[in-house]
Amino acid sequence: MFGKICILFYPKKSDSDTDGKAMVYTRITVNGKRAEFSLGRRVEEKKWDSHGGRLRGTSVEVSHFNRFLDNVKNRLYDIYDARLKEQKDISATIVKNIYLGKEGKEYMVLEIFQEHNDEIESLLGKGFTKGSLQRYRAAYKHVSAYIQYNYQRNDIPVRRVNHKFITGLEYFLKSKRNCEHNTAIKYVVNFKKIIRIALANEWITKDPFFHWKASWKTKEKQFLTQADLDTLQNKKSFLPRLDLVRDIFVFCCYTGLAYADVKQLQQEDIIIGVDDYRWIKMARKKTKAISSIPLLPPAEAIIEKYSEHPYVLDGKGLLPVLTNQKSNAYLKEIADVCGINKNLTTHLARHTFATTVTLSKGVSISTVSKMLGHRSLKTTQIYAKVLDSKIAEEMSVLKAQLEQEEAQKGKEEVPIQD
Repeated sequence: MFGKICILFYPKKSDSDTDGKAMVYTRITVNGKRAEFSLGRRVEEKKWDSHGGRLRGTSVEVSHFNRFLDNVKNRLYDIYDARLKEQKDISATIVKNIYLGKEGKEYMVLEIFQEHNDEIESLLGKGFTKGSLQRYRAAYKHVSAYIQYNYQRNDIPVRRVNHKFITGLEYFLKSKRNCEHNTAIKYVVNFKKIIRIALANEWITKDPFFHWKASWKTKEKQFLTQADLDTLQNKKSFLPRLDLVRDIFVFCCYTGLAYADVKQLQQEDIIIGVDDYRWIKMARKKTKAISSIPLLPPAEAIIEKYSEHPYVLDGKGLLPVLTNQKSNAYLKEIADVCGINKNLTTHLARHTFATTVTLSKGVSISTVSKMLGHRSLKTTQIYAKVLDSKIAEEMSVLKAQLEQEEAQKGKEEVPIQD
């Protein structure tokens, strides 16, 4: 924040000695806020020109003292001008501390953020994934854009982050960066970690997130119905590239694996389970939680279909999985070909496994949670809520049909008048 600087010298009467000499103080004012410090020199109050802010007289002693005041003032102006030129934060206290040599390191928001992201990059595969790094890099870009937009600065001191900054960032993400509500909240939560780092290192003394709480909006998860899944499986006239993506998608529908997990799936992840049938047992890439999934016949058939594929024979993976970007692009074509009016994505297969393939068939929610590799049952309960809404929707149609039948029956039972 920039503002005009005002410098005033004055003798403080409350700091007078027995000889009637008072200590001279410097008062710096920037944006209406003051900072004061003693110059360590005393003057006779009767010789002080309060209007000019200096001693009256022509003696050598007076000239030396007034030159000293000019030097102090010029040094303070130089400090102010330098920070103004460098677009650094300016306040009366900062100017005072720099003059007195008490300036500590000014910890900047984006500097802390970048250091955090560099640490994550150095720890990839050791507790952090590329996905996590990408999310924090995206959050960094959003915060940087917000600082540029709102403060016209390349960076700001972390001590300037307050509740207004946080709510402003949330609004900026939604209004200027076109983020959906939950996406915006995720980026703010990512930024919250940076503030926690500053707080832990005592670079700030108060938590600006104290009065801010993440408010998530529950979104109904899309999934394929059994009819959709049957249509997808039975469709024959696919181009080879679409056929491959369809098969991998169906495989995920019957295993619940996320894209990142099916991509890294290896032959050694297939074990013989307690029932003497083949299971997938692997740590999820996202959470490291163990998924234990008995292989259903449609999934087994797809593994067999691609067992001689060069990608598989080269030991690159159990299935020849394309990139997530290509897979999602081809799934849009597949949906059009099959007449499925839903936004097919690789992750929708996981939702389909949780709802259509398991929960709707009577598999317990705790079993589904274990197969999905969820660390908390609460995460899996989202799918149960989705099913409840589907039940309510279908039952409302049935209720309307029954009411119509009752109305029709009532008409038929009305006696004919002679």
